[in-house]
Amino acid sequence: MEERRNMNSTAANRSNQPSSVGISDGQITNDEAESLHKKKKCSGHELKEVTGSDTFSDNGSLNKKRLHYHQEDQRRMSLTSLVAVETPSSTDAPTRRTIDLGYGSDLIYIQRFLPFQQSWTFFDYLDKHIPWTRPTIRVFGRSCLQPRDTCYVASSGLTALVYSGYQPNAYLWDDFPPLKEILDAIYKVLPGSKFNSLLLNRYKGASDYVAWHADDEKIYGPTPEIASVSFGCERDFVLKKKKHEESSQEKTVNGGPTKKRLKRSSREDQQSLTLKHGSLLVMRGYTQRDWIHSVPKRAKAEGTRINLTFRLVL
Repeated sequence: MEERRNMNSTAANRSNQPSSVGISDGQITNDEAESLHKKKKCSGHELKEVTGSDTFSDNGSLNKKRLHYHQEDQRRMSLTSLVAVETPSSTDAPTRRTIDLGYGSDLIYIQRFLPFQQSWTFFDYLDKHIPWTRPTIRVFGRSCLQPRDTCYVASSGLTALVYSGYQPNAYLWDDFPPLKEILDAIYKVLPGSKFNSLLLNRYKGASDYVAWHADDEKIYGPTPEIASVSFGCERDFVLKKKKHEESSQEKTVNGGPTKKRLKRSSREDQQSLTLKHGSLLVMRGYTQRDWIHSVPKRAKAEGTRINLTFRLVL
């Protein structure tokens, strides 16, 4: 009887302890497991246990041998260092697609621009080391908190970036060496392109978004090439053709006043893409003149997405 009471007491104590999921020699809590589940859900790839992963060294360069530790607690290995993706199959090779928008505008979409595992290493670095801020902006005359985090990086001597009444502080490329690695990878797939500024945005969940707009500021010129790299949770990217009023030369048959033509929406007037983890989207030609784009709210977007938008300031 005494032995049975001891067994029951042990079982009761175990049931009162917080549950955890073991990985290798360490453990992760339920909150960490949920975070891992969200990362897995956003990526659409299976994860497995490993003993090491690609990391960045103290100077920001890629280090393939060291484990990455949380700065605040080096006794526990981070999920990033303990979890990696399965080896990609031949179907995971980069796929390139060009979308002709008409009238000198087009898109290039490369779905697997960077290797999947390396992309998560970049994601982890950006999420933890970029000095993110959520500024107050002015929209239609009202002040509001921008619905995403942001950071701006640019070469020295460029014209300051100003949008919605906000002028971000410009950090230098040397402040974050991994950004130059991503830029070099872009140059390999876009030979002849040139970028000297970078706007980073972090969407921390379903409620973070960017409203309809066009990147048609004069500092980018009339036909800017904009390269956008996505990390983390995939999000929808939607384009919509701008509505232009008819010119004053278009009259009614009896010479009456000009009438505005109401356009019916068609597939040619809208485009939608799902920007996946490690993908590259390029907008070229007159896309900013003729189209607007947005990253709308999506209830299914539970995880964090980080977007890097490279531009050339003239």
